[in-house]
Amino acid sequence: MPIRTASARWQGNLTEGAGSIRTGKGGMEGNYSFRSRFEEGEGTNPEELIGAAHAGCFSMAFSKALADAGTTPTSVETTAKVHLDKTDAGMTVTRIELETVGAVPGIDEAQFAKIAGTAKQNCPISRLLSPGAEITLTARLTS
Repeated sequence: MPIRTASARWQGNLTEGAGSIRTGKGGMEGNYSFRSRFEEGEGTNPEELIGAAHAGCFSMAFSKALADAGTTPTSVETTAKVHLDKTDAGMTVTRIELETVGAVPGIDEAQFAKIAGTAKQNCPISRLLSPGAEITLTARLTS
């Protein structure tokens, strides 16, 4: 398997500095700052990138699990809400809320929810993050 890379550059101090983040092959690039991370400033932040990675990984794992169960999805859309909180140990990602909506012909809500739960457990990014953060899942079947 290939090794994936990303890079970041920061200039200046924590509160007034700024930086940029880039994936290895240049598919994603964004600016970030203290304001974009800890306030509501323009730009991205590491937590959004973790959320994007988690949403993407889960959507792929869920699509595979659905297809393996004989119900290939038309679409799976996932949002990850990453909570960065101040704890006794410092700033910590404490919780990630996955919210997924799937258009999957020929499946009922119970089977959809069961497969979604299994996909959450088997998603490599969920496995990476779950020892340190609570991961919740809301799965909704749509037509």
